[in-house]
Amino acid sequence: MVARLVDVPASGAAALAEAVALPELEPYVSLRDRDLAGRGDGLFVAEGEVVVRVLASPRQTRFRVRSLLVEQRRLAAIRDVIDALPDDVPVYVVAQNVMDAVVGFAIHRGILALGERGAALAPESLLTGEGLAIGLVGLTNHDNVGSVFRSAAAFGARGVLLDAATCDPLYRKAIRVSVGGALVMPFARCASGDAMLDAVAAAGWEALALSARGEETLDAVVSETTSAKGRVLLLGTEGDGLPAHLLARARRVRIDMTPTLDSLNVAVASGIALYEATRPRRSRG
Repeated sequence: MVARLVDVPASGAAALAEAVALPELEPYVSLRDRDLAGRGDGLFVAEGEVVVRVLASPRQTRFRVRSLLVEQRRLAAIRDVIDALPDDVPVYVVAQNVMDAVVGFAIHRGILALGERGAALAPESLLTGEGLAIGLVGLTNHDNVGSVFRSAAAFGARGVLLDAATCDPLYRKAIRVSVGGALVMPFARCASGDAMLDAVAAAGWEALALSARGEETLDAVVSETTSAKGRVLLLGTEGDGLPAHLLARARRVRIDMTPTLDSLNVAVASGIALYEATRPRRSRG
């Protein structure tokens, strides 16, 4: 059983307009406008061959593919993915001019997929057993969120908790920057930073708040024996950092660095912190 290929012809202005108006392609129309407004339809778009391969692999992600939109010259490159999809997943094969007209801008990657969000995960589901999770508070930059998810996936974090202000990790650009990490790493939304810390405490985990003014260094803290089941590393916005009332509820840690600058970009800081926080686990083999 393989996915159903649907050729969408567009030879001439009338045929192009008809192709763009197809109901089947409507979820792909005006992607940038939909990104800015938020989809609100339980769907998201994955872009590019690498990311679509992750989305199409049920062993890597919990999300399901709804359909694919493929520029005809890219069909051979992703044919193995298409052949492995269920037969109820349509693959719309289009010329470059059709793809550009549908999405609303010149798109050169040539491969898009529509994914289904499914049911949201509960924060408690990420705080079971032992391990390390990430907590994001107030991160509104999609590049930074995508980078954090990429690092979290690379270093084997249990999941990512998001407060209400943090942007959507399934935003198309965030997925692309994460190189599929946002599709692999489980995440759950909390009503607020305080609700996040309430869930952490209820699970018997310890909250570590990353701050340039942290009293302890992260490497020293993670080397200690702890009675906590696991730890959540809290990251805040660049500049202001984590709010004072959240810092007061967590163990404040810092990345030891020279005094030349007082902080790092949150994406860079997350990678360093995740590497350091998972070092004891790696050393145990």
